[in-house]
Amino acid sequence: MNTKKIKVALLGVGTVGTGVYKLIQRRADVMVRTIGAQMEVSKILVHNLNKQREGINASLLTDNWQEIVNDPEIQIVVEVMGGIEPARTMILEALHAGKHVVTANKDLLAAHGKELLDAAEEKHCDLLFEAAVAGGIPIIRPLKQCLAGNEIDEVIGIVNGTTNYILTKMFEENMSFEEALAKATELGYAEADPTADVEGLDAGRKVAIMASIAFHSRVVFDDVHTEGITKITSDDIAYAKEFDSVIKLLGVAHNTEGGIEVGVYPMLLNKEHPLASVRDSFNAVFVHGDAVDDAMFYGRGAGELPTASAVMGDIIDVARNIEYGCNGRISCTCYRETPIKKFDEVENKFFLRMQVKNQPGVLASIATVFGNHGVSIARVVQKHIKGDQAELVIVTDKVREDYLKNALEQLRDSENIFEISSVIREY
Repeated sequence: MNTKKIKVALLGVGTVGTGVYKLIQRRADVMVRTIGAQMEVSKILVHNLNKQREGINASLLTDNWQEIVNDPEIQIVVEVMGGIEPARTMILEALHAGKHVVTANKDLLAAHGKELLDAAEEKHCDLLFEAAVAGGIPIIRPLKQCLAGNEIDEVIGIVNGTTNYILTKMFEENMSFEEALAKATELGYAEADPTADVEGLDAGRKVAIMASIAFHSRVVFDDVHTEGITKITSDDIAYAKEFDSVIKLLGVAHNTEGGIEVGVYPMLLNKEHPLASVRDSFNAVFVHGDAVDDAMFYGRGAGELPTASAVMGDIIDVARNIEYGCNGRISCTCYRETPIKKFDEVENKFFLRMQVKNQPGVLASIATVFGNHGVSIARVVQKHIKGDQAELVIVTDKVREDYLKNALEQLRDSENIFEISSVIREY
């Protein structure tokens, strides 16, 4: 029997780190057949050595990073701590020491991906990060390898399970946003501070990573326009149903002649679209390529074992590369310098809901303002007339973001408009 061992160090043993540790132990008996060598967790870096960690061998714990980075027998470092620092420094030090790195750190990659990938390429090391975008769903490897023969022009996805769970509850059980968020928190889907989820920041980081890989050009988190779901109301959900649609928080990236369009925002999505059926805390990514046409990747986007599954896949990939002496064969794929389109120049269709005076000429005045700003109206529905007030629902044709914004600013100053209640993009 092959007694060669590949030694692994874990940086962090929280939810994901514990899952990775469990999977390595669970799969230990088949590793020789899977990678041609045994795999062993040699060290686990933690902040507090005295904390009890059920199921973890306490003899592996250390709070001294130098014990890991200076150990020549440790070949793979798995970073599952999260955050920018000290993760960034540790990953760079590990790569410079010739160690291969697997990480699930979307925050770090969305901000400093180029720096880390450059360091990995310089040292001919692997830096893999499948778990950073969609938990257990494989999407990084498909974009880099399986779909490498395509010119990809669209990547859109539901990449945040918390918001998808909230919107599902609002749609299916008529919960308010506050009620659905409370339920998500109770079940552990939402953090005590849910801001990163409900304001679209978490999804924004993931979309930056996917767009970089799909379009072969660097996109960082600051390039991504982000909006959350906190303004979505029960009335918006009701109208979505009436329009045979759902509302989803989507990460959207398009590669256009004018540059890369990238953003995260709620969208009305017709029920016939494959993403419309993605419920609860599940995630999915929809890709369009010139050869493959449409493809969708669906599954659990978070959780201990689903995310650990993606990390484990990367670890096994690195270990196989070690065995065959081919590490560093797929590094940074951003060989282009495509500009990022200003979000004001991006075109979308819009669903608008506004409370207006119920009197002749109001719709005509709104249409005039829209026309003066280059906004074309696709359809109008008048609802809920109460005395001198009525609700107008307007759906526009595709229009530049800044054109619509300027039109709405003028309408807000109009004496005929009581309130513009909702502005939601439509796919």
